[in-house]
Amino acid sequence: MTEDLGHALRVHFHARPEFIGTFMEGIVAVGEDGRLLGANRSALELLSMSGAALRMQTLTSLFGTSVAALVDHCREQLATPMMLVLPGGRQFSAFARCNWPVWLASPAATKASDESPPVLQARQANGAAPVGDGQALNLLRTGDAQMQSVVDKIRRVIDRDIPVLIMGETGTGKELLARAIHADSSRSRQPFVAVNCASIPDTLIEAELFGYDEGAFTGARRKGSPGKIVQANGGTLFLDEIGDMPLPLQAHLLRVLQERQVTPLGSSRALTVDLAIVCATHRNLREMIDRQAFREDLYYRLNGLAVRLPPLRERSDLMALVRRVLERQCNDRLHNLSAEVAHLFASYPWPGNVRQLYHVLRTAAVMAGSQPTITRAHLPDDFLDEAELALARAHASAAAQPVSPAAPGPVPVEATGAELPAASHAPTPASSSTLEDLELEAIRRALDAEGGNISRASKRLGISRNTIYRKLRWNGTGA
Repeated sequence: MTEDLGHALRVHFHARPEFIGTFMEGIVAVGEDGRLLGANRSALELLSMSGAALRMQTLTSLFGTSVAALVDHCREQLATPMMLVLPGGRQFSAFARCNWPVWLASPAATKASDESPPVLQARQANGAAPVGDGQALNLLRTGDAQMQSVVDKIRRVIDRDIPVLIMGETGTGKELLARAIHADSSRSRQPFVAVNCASIPDTLIEAELFGYDEGAFTGARRKGSPGKIVQANGGTLFLDEIGDMPLPLQAHLLRVLQERQVTPLGSSRALTVDLAIVCATHRNLREMIDRQAFREDLYYRLNGLAVRLPPLRERSDLMALVRRVLERQCNDRLHNLSAEVAHLFASYPWPGNVRQLYHVLRTAAVMAGSQPTITRAHLPDDFLDEAELALARAHASAAAQPVSPAAPGPVPVEATGAELPAASHAPTPASSSTLEDLELEAIRRALDAEGGNISRASKRLGISRNTIYRKLRWNGTGA
């Protein structure tokens, strides 16, 4: 790409999704009118096209998608790969990336505004300036006190040259928070560059981060590569899963952060960089320091402000998050949850956190279609099995006391978390066999109370008949 396309929409793609984010990915820049403005060398090789031929194409003619779809993908809180299909049938996995505060005010974003969250629609309609206005972090406020505390802390350090370390389990929304920090900062019109240190092979991560000159190693691009750190110059560098960075590379990163200069591989020329640093990890870095798996000096260099994102099972805003996801997925129709689904959601520990909730609801909304209420029939089978087992464990941990069936009727997503059954996650038992015995005993008691009728016992316990059959079969007993 020969021109400055820092504010263009960018399509990062490859036939193999694991190569997206490495220097093997193809990158195509797209204008607001859908014209293809440029591409990197890998993109031209993957597409088997020259730069001149590519610039004669549009997004629709080449990839069969629209600018509005790309803008929507940029706004996805937990984006999954898009599937792009060339006219000849070849398929690529892709992610759309953009400087989203700029694009929210663009005509392309307005065309897609029917699927925008209401807060963003209001900002566009009012012509509010999207840069550094605090609305990105405000969107993370959904009523949970822990998240409120995180947002309040972040606000105090934005634009103060204080690095932020985001801790939390996988799927809690660490990258979403990092993007909100960037969007509400004075750097929001500059690049946001994300690097997942766990997804890039050890042999490539040094070249990815620091860049390289032509001929630096076998397989290097003919004109070299600037590297992610230089690409983030003026903006924000997000180092996700920093705990997975190889130990030898940590010393190199520390030196770059201290000197604010980076020297590409194979070069003797140091490049000055100005960037904000946000890191994230699901690991315990202090324990890694004790094991000498993470450098203590790098830890203190990155840990200006450390915040912890709570797992979903500890949050009080489950139904607010449900409402937010359904607003995003259902366009002009907002689904309700049946009482049974709401009860399952409240009792489920959500090991995949917000990311899992997002995918479950997105699938359920598609399955529900025009129906106003999401029921168990619309939930993915694997989630349903896990949720029912979690519910059975919750009953078993409560001394196998029968639970009254939930009142019939849909539960509106406008309800607050307090109106749902309280999440009753089982405490960790002394051993797994004890928990299994309790589950089996709860099922047997329910069967005895219902005269062996499995249908009535399943309603009594709030689980499906298949779950009862499976538990009895696993334990070598019959119904």
